[in-house]
Amino acid sequence: MAASEVALGIILLSQTVVGVLGNSSLLLHYVVLYFTGCRVRHTDLIFQHLIVANLLTLLCRGIPQTVAAFSGKYFLSDIGCKLLFTLHRVGRGVSICSTCLLSIFQAIKISSGNSRWAELKGKASKYIDSFAYLNWILCLLVNAVFPMYVSGNRSSTNFTSMKDFGYCSSVRHDTTTDSLHAVLLSSTDAVCVGLMLWTSSSMVLILHRHKQRMQHVHKTSSSRSSPESRATKTILLLVSTFVLFYSLSCIFQICLAVIYHPNRFLVSTAAVVAGCFPAISPFLLMGRDTNASRLCLTWIRNGKTSDIMRNM
Repeated sequence: MAASEVALGIILLSQTVVGVLGNSSLLLHYVVLYFTGCRVRHTDLIFQHLIVANLLTLLCRGIPQTVAAFSGKYFLSDIGCKLLFTLHRVGRGVSICSTCLLSIFQAIKISSGNSRWAELKGKASKYIDSFAYLNWILCLLVNAVFPMYVSGNRSSTNFTSMKDFGYCSSVRHDTTTDSLHAVLLSSTDAVCVGLMLWTSSSMVLILHRHKQRMQHVHKTSSSRSSPESRATKTILLLVSTFVLFYSLSCIFQICLAVIYHPNRFLVSTAAVVAGCFPAISPFLLMGRDTNASRLCLTWIRNGKTSDIMRNM
């Protein structure tokens, strides 16, 4: 085994462990908030779906890709390969849609009263959870074709017609069929990325105008930003990070689609790039939730103190 493959295997293992621990910690944080009766923000509902999607993406590709990078052997059955590959694609799709939904919802939330988006504020808050679940249904339907295109390496009898991805293989078709399939799968991603860029630009413009207005009205006021402003900046950072790693991942995916026999180094590198956003995103969100957790814990302590005083 080449040294580069061992190094990529170590990177994959570290990325998977760190990402799973980060997402699990954040998910536990929301579970604690739920059982302690703290009020959950609408964006937190989307974050929860994003965390579950990140865990699916990391576990269903990171672990098998790491084992394949170290062992170099095929270890998954045909059913296992189809299941993990499809779940990874669903998790990736929900991650894209959830990040897009976050960007759209926050843009609506911070829009001014005169904006044409202002009338959508109440409706968006009411149906945000329904849209989050609709993302899962949409991604399941879009990726339902993958079990027909992938198979476990052990079950492959004609290896010349298969493209090896380490722990799974995909069936090669003619160029037209593969191109149509790629366009169908990438069309949803392209729409989501376009909406993210549009709403992010709107949020940057709204924040800039708000900053100028506040500086004009309160020149001597404190420079501390509002909770909405901090939340918007966090989501903008999340969207920027996603677009960066998604663009890099698309480049590697195109290389994998064009190259007839991709080597293990290219396959493992594509897996590392694809796992960057799911591994990094929980740590971008943790700083935002620190203040909310501290306020919630203070509220719990004050509530318990008042109960004790009433019982005395």
